[in-house]
Amino acid sequence: MATVKTRRTLAKAGVVTGLVIGGLFAGLPILWLLSTSVKSNGEVFQNPPQLITEGFSLDAYRAILGNGAQLRFFLNSYIVAFAVTILTLLVAILAGYAFSRFTFPFQKTINAVIVSVQAVPPITLVIPYFGLIVALGLYDTYLGLILTHMVFTLPYAIIMITAYLNTLPRELDESVKVDGGSGWTALWRILVPTAVPGLIAVGVYTFMISWNEYLFALTLTRTDDMRTVPIGIQLLMGQHSYEWNQMMAMSILGSIPVLALFLFFQRRFIGGLTAGAVKA
Repeated sequence: MATVKTRRTLAKAGVVTGLVIGGLFAGLPILWLLSTSVKSNGEVFQNPPQLITEGFSLDAYRAILGNGAQLRFFLNSYIVAFAVTILTLLVAILAGYAFSRFTFPFQKTINAVIVSVQAVPPITLVIPYFGLIVALGLYDTYLGLILTHMVFTLPYAIIMITAYLNTLPRELDESVKVDGGSGWTALWRILVPTAVPGLIAVGVYTFMISWNEYLFALTLTRTDDMRTVPIGIQLLMGQHSYEWNQMMAMSILGSIPVLALFLFFQRRFIGGLTAGAVKA
């Protein structure tokens, strides 16, 4: 009996130790990010490095929030990320409903194409999309960024929403039709409200992907009026000096929207992911 208890105690201690090490590994870079954002540029290279600085200062945050050009980056990111999220959810709901409730020609082929898009490295599509966006006259525009981001958010959204709708019994649809309603009514009055946890999970994920996207935001924009937050951080890297404290401050400010969304929708987000994984 003592041996069993000892083994259980050692196992728990091992798990706790592993979690602590993992937490430190994940958390220390964030702490260093925060620490650097409240230092002066000179203190960043202090040797030995100090996590807690005596010269605590919010000058880096004041420089970011007091600069109209920097605030423009945040505005652009909000516009693009929210538009991508709303349009992705709308299209994915319609596509997911079709895949979940109907049978149509080339259904398996289309589904295979959607899944395969997830496997394509985005960097391989930079040049083709650059040429396409320029040809369509959408270079350096919100619409060009939004449509490009949707190419990478839609496949996941369609797959997840289809999986979530598959968990909802078809009797829900049939009950609406018995009462004289159409499939359109069943979708928007019954299925969508029921699928809110799944939609929130997809929406939060989509917002995160669009907000943090760097490669296409850099390639498909030219002027600072269209740049997003990730590009704004890069622009703080000057030719002769880096504004490290401002870069870290802008990174912190850029992380707040995603963190706030996740914390606010945490339960529904996790519940939506779990429910969507039950049945495909």
